[in-house]
Amino acid sequence: MTITTEDGVVNALANNSSHMVVDKASISNTAAGQPTSMWRATGVPGQGAIPTTAAIPTRATTGAVGFAAQTAPATSYLGWMRAATSNAATTVEIHDRVAHMGGLSGTVATAQSASIDVGSAGLNLPADRRGDTNFSDLQWWLEVYTDLGATGVNATVAVTYDDGSTGNLAAIAMGATPRAGRLYRLVPAVAGRFIRAVNTVTLSATTGTAGNFGVTCTRPRTGVDSIVANKAEPYDWRMLGLPELPNDTCLQFIVFPSTTSTGTVRAQGKIAHG
Repeated sequence: MTITTEDGVVNALANNSSHMVVDKASISNTAAGQPTSMWRATGVPGQGAIPTTAAIPTRATTGAVGFAAQTAPATSYLGWMRAATSNAATTVEIHDRVAHMGGLSGTVATAQSASIDVGSAGLNLPADRRGDTNFSDLQWWLEVYTDLGATGVNATVAVTYDDGSTGNLAAIAMGATPRAGRLYRLVPAVAGRFIRAVNTVTLSATTGTAGNFGVTCTRPRTGVDSIVANKAEPYDWRMLGLPELPNDTCLQFIVFPSTTSTGTVRAQGKIAHG
């Protein structure tokens, strides 16, 4: 049954858990404080593929942290981990990568179709991964998969909100040469509304290089800090918040680097079942 007591957490961590191992290579050409996706970093878990059309990745997707599926009412929780990065003062967030698409070009200055809709009319993301019915638990990003060109551009993103209304977000300044791994957060432009779908992305001009970028939707689960370089910091279930992980959760790391690379990211932990 679902874990509801502290004794249940302790017992699950000791006797019924999946071991989590992460060992990701550094991504270069970042900037301090800019969110960087580790989806395409090599190492463990393996390098995630660049997506094409909109899809819902799962724990079985290459790039995700794997763990044992459970039979309801049992479920899984991130209950303990220790993490280290080769750069000091680095924040590592752990997200469920709930939907993604790719294949957008930096040399197309007309509307490019994203067609990534996590509502029932689109991908129909399962409720246990979506969270709140108004999609407020989700975060949306433009994710760069291969470097774009040296001309800085603005991206206009057309979305559908939780109430079915549509509109454009405030233009996103992508700057010169957006690098692989860079994430640009998509923020609702209407107060009290939350993004359900991204319909199109329009660049203000060509960047000069096609590259490859797309739209990613994630659900934040927890986060840790690497304060001293290469020193593993331990986090128990209280510090992690004991986030529940539905069976198909696609766990990935997002790094907020303190310098011009993410540094290597290494972690081990336990996903408790019960």
